[in-house]
Amino acid sequence: MNPIIQEITANQVKHKVAPFKVGDGVRVHTKVREGDKERVQVFAGVVIAHKGSGIHETFTVRRISYGEGVERVFPVNSPNLEKIEVEKDSEPGRARLYYLRDRSGKAAMAVKEKRYDSEAAKA
Repeated sequence: MNPIIQEITANQVKHKVAPFKVGDGVRVHTKVREGDKERVQVFAGVVIAHKGSGIHETFTVRRISYGEGVERVFPVNSPNLEKIEVEKDSEPGRARLYYLRDRSGKAAMAVKEKRYDSEAAKA
């Protein structure tokens, strides 16, 4: 990225974002304004893409709602993003999980979960 743009946007970049990666199950808390009221809405699903860097960093979350696939793209540094909770850790085999779009039922959210060795768990 251009150093001038990086310097200008440095104070807008969030540094305390939960570490998540593609394939993780996340709950994204976003601020929603309805008239003069503001509330927090949760969007839960699987991260299928994580793109960009700096102020332009975004991630895509996919979930199945009433049998229909729904995707939302969230800017990581948006002031409307309250927090990101990681529900399920995973080990995906690739950087983008766009193949989940073609799946239905339980297979639509199936990503290989991270396995922990029993010895490592004890330590």
